[in-house]
Amino acid sequence: MKIASHSDDATLCATFATDDMTTLDVSILTALIFAAALLYSSVGHAGASGYIAAMALFGLAPDVMKPTALFLNILVASVTSVRFYRAGHFSWPMLWPFVIGSIPASFAGGALQLPANIYKPLVGVVLLIGAVRLAWPSEPVATEPKPVPIVPGIMWGVGIGLLSGLTGTGGGIFLSPLLLFAGWAQTRQTGGVSAVFILVNSIAGLAGRLTTMVNLPAALPIWAIAALAGGLLGAGLGSRRLPPMRFRQLLALVLVIAGCKLILT
Repeated sequence: MKIASHSDDATLCATFATDDMTTLDVSILTALIFAAALLYSSVGHAGASGYIAAMALFGLAPDVMKPTALFLNILVASVTSVRFYRAGHFSWPMLWPFVIGSIPASFAGGALQLPANIYKPLVGVVLLIGAVRLAWPSEPVATEPKPVPIVPGIMWGVGIGLLSGLTGTGGGIFLSPLLLFAGWAQTRQTGGVSAVFILVNSIAGLAGRLTTMVNLPAALPIWAIAALAGGLLGAGLGSRRLPPMRFRQLLALVLVIAGCKLILT
């Protein structure tokens, strides 16, 4: 993959990169983005880690992958947020403590340069453990969620925001298991709250990234259509039709994919 060099004009925020991807490459990557959006949106996520993994297979440069993944994340999270909200699975009192802490922390996380060989495997292992607990719950899921305590919620938001900035995702892969394990949300409520959480964090992350020069792939409009289509189908499935246990198992699969990506890359 050949990526165009940055322009000398620092006032220009973004350009489309010139690349040598074949039509077959673009088609395969489009299908992978559609599949990632479909799977992730079915559990209230937007798919950033899936998009990054797919683009890495085709050798896109990191400075292209990250803003592209965030852009696609915003599209899918917008669709997912609306679908879960309309289905009655969103709670503002459940969300706002996490958002207060996460947004500034996500900026800080994006600026930190921690050794990748330390934090990535650790976070990956945490996600895999969470996936096992979600797929095979040892106790019944609470029917009446407990209120999110404000101070702990803000502190958890800071931690998740920091991890979100470090990993380049919207943070839903960390928030969803927390909501379920703490008994703060019902199964589908985790999807609605996580979707909006991912949306605001992805917007903040992309806004910060656009303060410098950004290269975007020429195929981005095609991938945006694929992500939107997958997001519409997946969000509709997850917000209305999936049984709660199947929802948890799909969420566990998403955590496994994200965890393996962090461990292996």
